[in-house]
Amino acid sequence: MSSNDHRREKSAPIVVVEYDPSWPAKFESERQVLARLLSPWMAGPIEHVGSTSVPGLVAKPVIDIMVAVESLEASRPAISAAAKAGYIYWPYKADVMHWFCKPSDAHRTHHLHLVPYGSRTWRARLGFRDALRADSKLAEDYAQLKCHLAARHGDDREAYTESKSEFVQRVLVSIGLAQLDNS
Repeated sequence: MSSNDHRREKSAPIVVVEYDPSWPAKFESERQVLARLLSPWMAGPIEHVGSTSVPGLVAKPVIDIMVAVESLEASRPAISAAAKAGYIYWPYKADVMHWFCKPSDAHRTHHLHLVPYGSRTWRARLGFRDALRADSKLAEDYAQLKCHLAARHGDDREAYTESKSEFVQRVLVSIGLAQLDNS
């Protein structure tokens, strides 16, 4: 099945669930696989990002993984290497990252982001994650927003993600990373 065929699959609805304490172990297991496969293109660490990386936060049960690469061009061969671990490449935000999902668009268990180390996107993703980890009130506000948006945009991933952008930008401004990333 080609990437275009995968795009025609109906995505599963957005469901936000309570925090699962197994998420860090799932990340670690996948991190080990990716470290072996992607080491030729890595320029820094493999990070657990997204809501599953914030203890206690509700989330879509999808493990978000961000791998530091030197550049998008230099890491292009990593696209086929990631496929060996079951990742499907999508040209989503292709100007700032190589983005993948696993095992399919219809049923996602993992997202993989190959992001240039130290880039605006790299700093924003880590900054947002760390802000949520450090401030339980902020995390609770984000949880409420996510639950509301999942109910409102349950069948529209783009609308769900876009509707979170104002909150994300407000947090990035508050931590000195203004206008870095809107996802």
